[in-house]
Amino acid sequence: MISKDKTTVTFYNGLTTIGGPMIEVAYNKSHVLFDLGEVYRPELDLPDESYQTLIKHQLIGDVPNFYDPKLTGKEIDHERWEHAAAYISHLHLDHSKALNFLAPEIPLYAGPITAALLPVLNRQGDFLLPAAGHSQDYTREIIPAKFKTPIQVGDITLEVWPSDHDAYGATGLIVKTPDKVVAFTGDIRLHGYHPDWVKEYLKAVSKCDLFIIEGTGVSWPERIGQEFSGPKSEDELTAEFVRLQNENPQRQITFNTYPTNVERLLRIIEQSPRKVVLHAKRADLIKEALDRDFSYYYLPGEERFTSLKPELEVDYQELLQDKSKYLWQAVANYDDLMEGGLYIHSNAEPLGDFDPAYQPFIDALEKQRIEFKTLRCSGHADDKELKEIIGLVQPRILCPVHTLHPELEENPFGERILPKRGETFTL
Repeated sequence: MISKDKTTVTFYNGLTTIGGPMIEVAYNKSHVLFDLGEVYRPELDLPDESYQTLIKHQLIGDVPNFYDPKLTGKEIDHERWEHAAAYISHLHLDHSKALNFLAPEIPLYAGPITAALLPVLNRQGDFLLPAAGHSQDYTREIIPAKFKTPIQVGDITLEVWPSDHDAYGATGLIVKTPDKVVAFTGDIRLHGYHPDWVKEYLKAVSKCDLFIIEGTGVSWPERIGQEFSGPKSEDELTAEFVRLQNENPQRQITFNTYPTNVERLLRIIEQSPRKVVLHAKRADLIKEALDRDFSYYYLPGEERFTSLKPELEVDYQELLQDKSKYLWQAVANYDDLMEGGLYIHSNAEPLGDFDPAYQPFIDALEKQRIEFKTLRCSGHADDKELKEIIGLVQPRILCPVHTLHPELEENPFGERILPKRGETFTL
């Protein structure tokens, strides 16, 4: 007897925004959801981040039968859905922040590095949205997926593959139903540390039925085709950190990076001519999640971490007086820094012009006569790389998400769909 069941894909969020994709693949009585992030829109100045507020402002998807009933007031229909699972592609909050909203009985999968880092990042309860009925610092269970190994969810099979993004441990997803193959890139690029991983993943999803690709690189039409003026790869960025230190042998040099971009930080530490000293909170994150020890300092009055080795501590006052020995992470108290110093902002917070805090941050450093240097390397494929990625896959159907202009992404090899929020497609 031939089954009449069909694979359906429903797009709940993240379609014309940078971030926040929430997509469901379903077959018969089985369904899976990916990702579980919140769209970042600080200009909204929300009164709170409750479930109701986030739904109202479309910062998360209005996804039935996945969220915790304690939040929604709606019970999950377990008769309709006998098998369910969820997946997050990487650490960034536009892909992970709402993971505690997932119903506790639904298993949540992620790559092993993501699964290890997220609970540590959320230990103060200030990274993820809170789970109903738990303390602020609670993080629900995240199952570390074995790479390239099938995970069975009823009629659906998931495979998690290593990929490359500016979040340490980023992954891509392959979803297989009895009749179709769906691939979801998460956030992806070819100019990071591991283009070989990306190409291996793309080869595995070649000619897939539906290729869901993040398209951040075509979000600004006026920039398409332009050459980026900064480092064009992560290796170039690390080399620039080294060059700036070598060209400024008698100058205080500080820096900051985004907390989840651990691999960039590890490369900087490895290649830096100066001794790199991390803020204690960042050193503790790396120690707790990866069991690696690095030099660190505390700001005055800060709580001390028992995980850190006392012999690796560097006195804050010594750092403030140093011009040649240290490259150290500045996270606050910028008015303590030495006039004439150099500060390197490497995709750290505040993240850019779109953040209201960004220009005041730069202005404060200028008042201190501290040179502000940005060293960015995008976590996203640009328009040329996106074309190359699509060419390597040659999908039957292409669906661009995670972009302000999905209509600018084309599929020379088949169909392209541009879903509306909440729209379901039958493959």
